[in-house]
Amino acid sequence: MFMLLRLMPKENYFTRDDYINMTEEDRTAYLRNLGVLDNPLVQFVRFLRGFVTGDLGRSITVYPKTPISEILKEKIPYSLWFGLVSVLLSVILGFLMGIGMANNKDKLGDQLGTMYVVAVRAIPSLVYLFLIQMWITHLFNLPMVFYEDEPASWILPAISLSLSGIAWYAIWLRRFMVDEENKDYIKFAIAKGLPRNYIMKRHVLRNALVPLVQYLPSQILLTIAGSLIIESIYSIPGMGGLLVYAIRQQDNTLVQALVCIYSILGVFGVFLGDILMAIVDPRIKLTSAKIEREVTA
Repeated sequence: MFMLLRLMPKENYFTRDDYINMTEEDRTAYLRNLGVLDNPLVQFVRFLRGFVTGDLGRSITVYPKTPISEILKEKIPYSLWFGLVSVLLSVILGFLMGIGMANNKDKLGDQLGTMYVVAVRAIPSLVYLFLIQMWITHLFNLPMVFYEDEPASWILPAISLSLSGIAWYAIWLRRFMVDEENKDYIKFAIAKGLPRNYIMKRHVLRNALVPLVQYLPSQILLTIAGSLIIESIYSIPGMGGLLVYAIRQQDNTLVQALVCIYSILGVFGVFLGDILMAIVDPRIKLTSAKIEREVTA
């Protein structure tokens, strides 16, 4: 990503007015002062050194000459709040829907849940989000865009941000629970006469959550970081909308900082998922087989 941005025209490092008013010598001096005329590898090392120390550079066109760290301090609280609320809705409603679908397999509840999941995952998000924004706002008299001093305007963005998460948790939890129900130890428990509710809570649900845990952290972290589409549609001044706007304005330094942050969150989420997987599943060990053999010996 860093190298691709360096292949873009150098005009992207100027605001429109600055580019028009500067002479060619002034532009060259400005680019040299920014360091973008140096060897790309030297620029990359410099960027990494600044990134590690918290210096993400300065915005070029979106907030000219403003440190990116200050911009993020202003934007992160919005994405964090909406992310936490949407994660809470997604986990609660998604788990309840998945459990209900698994307990009513091939019945009306399962079919309705499947229709919802298919609709959310198959229809482009811009389509159903636009319909929600147009119809629900008129139906319940809710604001179409976000206003910081109007709590009613927070409802639709939080719900919209949780829709895909609800579908994701529901369909995977249903799948894992159905897989567990078809295993021999469950059939044996049923043959022994154990109550179905006890089997579903004690064995099926508990074991079905194990593979789901691996993906929970990355889903949660990326949701909290903010949605690119939701924040843009509802005009939320968070990180997601900021990245879209920065791309449109060709603010290279801001784009590379935001993409790096999203990448770090994604990688950290996957790593955390592996750790949680080892914690909840006793069959997984973090030590190597060789070490275990040596300890046993």
